[in-house]
Amino acid sequence: MGIFSRTRDIIAANVTDLLDKAEDPAKMVRMIILEMEETLVEVRASAARTIADQKEMRRHIAKLDKLQASWTEKAELALSKDREDLAKAALVEKQKAADMAEQLGEEITALDDALKASEADINKLQAKLREARARQNSITARLESAHNRARMREMHSGAKVDEAFSRFDMLERRVDFAEGRAEAAGMGAAKSLEEEIAELRSSEKVDAELEALKARLSRGGQG
Repeated sequence: MGIFSRTRDIIAANVTDLLDKAEDPAKMVRMIILEMEETLVEVRASAARTIADQKEMRRHIAKLDKLQASWTEKAELALSKDREDLAKAALVEKQKAADMAEQLGEEITALDDALKASEADINKLQAKLREARARQNSITARLESAHNRARMREMHSGAKVDEAFSRFDMLERRVDFAEGRAEAAGMGAAKSLEEEIAELRSSEKVDAELEALKARLSRGGQG
C-alpha cells in the first residue's frame, strides 16, 4: 500500500513532516518520490485519454454538422416537390443531429474543465516532486557528510593510524641501519691521495694556529 491514497493526498502532503517522522528518512523519501512519479504518470495518461476523447467528439460534431446540412437540402428538395410531409421528416432528423451535436459540445466543455483541473494537478505534483527531490539531495549530502566524519574519526583515533606510524618507525630504522652499514663499510679502508693531501693541509692549519697561540701566550707572560 502506498504512502498516499490519491492525487489530492500528495498535493496536500507536507513532505518535511513525513520525513521528520520517518525512522529511515532516506528510504522514506525514495518511496515518496516513486509514488509521486507513478501518480504523475497516471494523471498525464488520464489527461491524454481526455484529449483523445475530445478529438473524437469534435470529429463526430463535424460529421453531425454535415448531416444537418444534408437534411436541410433534403427538406428543401421535398418542399420544392410539394412534399411537406417529407420536408418535415427531414427537419426532424436534422434536429436530432443538432441535439446530438449540442450534447457533444457540452461534454467537450466538461472535459475542458477536467483538463484544466488535471493541468493544475500536474503542476502541483511537479512542484511536490521537485520539493521531494530537493529533500532527497539534502538527505543524501547529509548522510555522506556523516559517513565522511565517521571515517575521519576512525582514522584519527583508530588502530590503523598507530599501525601506520609504527610502520614509518620501522622504515626509518631500516634506513638508519642501511646508512650505518654504508659508513661502517668505509672504516679501515685505504685512504685516497685526495684524502691524504686534505689531511696534510688540515694538519698544517692546526700547527700554524698552535704556534700562533704559543706566541700570544709567550708575549703575555713577558708583559
